[in-house]
Amino acid sequence: MRCFLCPVRCGADRTKRAGACGVKGISVAKAYLHPFEEPFLSPNMRSGTVFFAGCSLRCVFCQNFEVSRAEKGKSMTPRDLASLFRRLEEEGAENIDLVTADHIIPEVAEALEIFRPHVPVILNSGGYVTEEALSLIDPFIDIYLPDFKFFDPLLAQKFTGRKDYPDIAAAAIGFMAKKPSVAENGQLKRGLAMRHLILPAHTEDSKRVLDTLKGLIPPETPLSLMRQYTPMGDIEGFPELARRVTDREYERVVNYAISLGFSAIYTQEKDSADKKFIPVWD
Repeated sequence: MRCFLCPVRCGADRTKRAGACGVKGISVAKAYLHPFEEPFLSPNMRSGTVFFAGCSLRCVFCQNFEVSRAEKGKSMTPRDLASLFRRLEEEGAENIDLVTADHIIPEVAEALEIFRPHVPVILNSGGYVTEEALSLIDPFIDIYLPDFKFFDPLLAQKFTGRKDYPDIAAAAIGFMAKKPSVAENGQLKRGLAMRHLILPAHTEDSKRVLDTLKGLIPPETPLSLMRQYTPMGDIEGFPELARRVTDREYERVVNYAISLGFSAIYTQEKDSADKKFIPVWD
């Protein structure tokens, strides 16, 4: 069956060959109790995180480059994946955190039909996902955690080859924002939480992202402004990406978010921009 579900609409018969995402079906690069998710998601630092191989977005600066390019990963069936969810929950996971599953949503939904976790299920998304795909998995998702990366289509084209990213991501986040928010003792159990990765030399685009978000999400939505950008990936030819974000750049974006009225802003320390926080793909 040819695949037209993701925004690329490559039409690959993924029973025979990989699509534009780089995979045929489910490929898992790592699954473990991840200690570094936001505290409002995992206060005890035990997020049951599943990193999926492949990606339709393919940012040149990807922090998980080996995974997004499907250089690492173990092939699984939906039943295998359901068993993995069960194991993570039995090991004490506070949630099941699906990292970059946007391109294999039908297969992941099938796994969640086989085993429905008793802890919140998070769709940890790059934002490049259609409303059609989201509607398939929405019944199984408790928390949406998208990263709205770019406002400028030309910047998206430059760094990902996907000029339509801003429009696709805005529509996806509008869909996700319909999920009613539920929190208990400071831990988000249901709803939407936002991320934005700040890039060096592009704080003006970050500010435009925040302007867009102001019209899409409630001001009390948890908003994680990530400072963790670390130069890696395929950034030769992009000299502006060869350094980390400065104190001044980061403070400029945080202060702008405050000025817009966002009331639940989560920030990162300077030392979060370090390769030691990137998992070993074993």
